[in-house]
Amino acid sequence: MTLLIQLLLIWFPHPIHVSVTEAEYNEKTKSLQIISRIFIDDLELSVRKQVSQESLDLLEPKNGKTTDQLVGDYLNEHLRIKLDGKPVKINYLAHEIEDLAIICYLEIENVKKLKSIEVTNTVIQEIHSDQSNIVHITYKGPVKSYRLTSEKPTDLFKFETK
Repeated sequence: MTLLIQLLLIWFPHPIHVSVTEAEYNEKTKSLQIISRIFIDDLELSVRKQVSQESLDLLEPKNGKTTDQLVGDYLNEHLRIKLDGKPVKINYLAHEIEDLAIICYLEIENVKKLKSIEVTNTVIQEIHSDQSNIVHITYKGPVKSYRLTSEKPTDLFKFETK
């Protein structure tokens, strides 16, 4: 992280702890495309804790690791999805930086008809007990949204089958 951003976060820490994850079904590719937005400073603290490296710079890591490897490994532990009750593999694709957030792109391939999606999102909750993870799911209809917290990190999205 650049020195300027670090100094700004020390002087002006953001007062809320929230991430937003959007999952949208792509009929053409038969995949669930996922975008997750997380504050960089919070994610860096969480990844530091996970890998036990207090001086880790998430955006410019050393020791042969990349930002994508570190973030992908972290999300693999803290974002889990079950489709119709069965755990699925979430493929981490890439990230980009937007202001104070990191935007992560993920995908679940080979998604057919669904009756339910169960999402467990514990991102940043090991650092901030007041962390809220907002999840929006779009699957053949209107968006369904839930707020996941440390008290309730999992929710089930059910869909009508036609």
